[in-house]
Amino acid sequence: MHLMELPREVILGENLKDKVSEVAKRLKLNERALILYGKKTKKIAGNEVEKHLKEDFNVSALTIKAPTMQEVERVIRFIEDNSIGWIIGVGGGSIIDVAKLSSFKADIPFISFPTTASHDGIASANASIKDLGAKTSIKAKPPIAVIVDVKVIKTAPYRFLAAGVGDMISNLTAVKDWQLAHKLKGEYYSEYAASLSLMSAKMVIKNADVIRLGNEESVRKVVKGLISSSVAMSIAGSSRPASGAEHLFSHALDMLLEKPALHGEQCGIGTIVMAYLHGLNWKKIRDTLKRVNAPTNAYELGIEPEYIIEALTIAHTIRPDRYTILGKEGLTKEAAEKAAKITGII
Repeated sequence: MHLMELPREVILGENLKDKVSEVAKRLKLNERALILYGKKTKKIAGNEVEKHLKEDFNVSALTIKAPTMQEVERVIRFIEDNSIGWIIGVGGGSIIDVAKLSSFKADIPFISFPTTASHDGIASANASIKDLGAKTSIKAKPPIAVIVDVKVIKTAPYRFLAAGVGDMISNLTAVKDWQLAHKLKGEYYSEYAASLSLMSAKMVIKNADVIRLGNEESVRKVVKGLISSSVAMSIAGSSRPASGAEHLFSHALDMLLEKPALHGEQCGIGTIVMAYLHGLNWKKIRDTLKRVNAPTNAYELGIEPEYIIEALTIAHTIRPDRYTILGKEGLTKEAAEKAAKITGII
């Protein structure tokens, strides 16, 4: 049996902070709701979403400090102690990931209300949680609804939107890794999920000049692509369509650095290198990232070259169960340095 779980509603528009109640009522959600936000996202959208929700629901709120298991456990305890029926996460990836995993473990629905469009976690079933010093992806459930207020996302620094492009363009190498695992290891492969994932990547390449403007249309293009990417993962039943060696490279940087760059930025850099290793047109990927003003080298990423090399050599150890172009042995330091220099990332 192959189970596909997808969001029941995706709402994309402007001035949607007062629409959460309507969505929750349509979905027949419990009257006891819990809103999660961060210090910044509380001011950006959380306060207003909470105010409107309180007109129709019994609402509690928690401010999330970081995407850690400690915070997830704190939320779960609150859910149990207060008989919470559903969660809404208002924030960036970290807030939504905590909401996603908490709701999954407590077996209640959650609504995603993103304040940035920096990666496809806004609608996916996977949560990235910091634990034991590394950021790893944990299987959960997709949101029952995704509400994307274009005006809210446009208020975030443009850097986050460019990072979203980096996360989507990484689908090109993720699918290649998936195909490789299918051929060499007999891993399950969904042609439909792969095609949907690749469509998102090709869409951002085609619309790079529109996206770089940073306006409402830019936000819509990126968000639609991120949601399509999330749906591809739900269809596949895993993160395979959108997470390959380039994501392992990003996770390795998260592990090595106290203050890594944005997830999508790191994945974009990783995609350039992995495309080179796969024999793909890595220059086209690099040029697309340049067009949307996303980082294309270690200097622009704000990371010292030695960390880039080290991350490339240890990336294969992050998820040993996931076969990629890096194989079981990974890259030697010499091979990593050669690939990084040829592609210009160092």
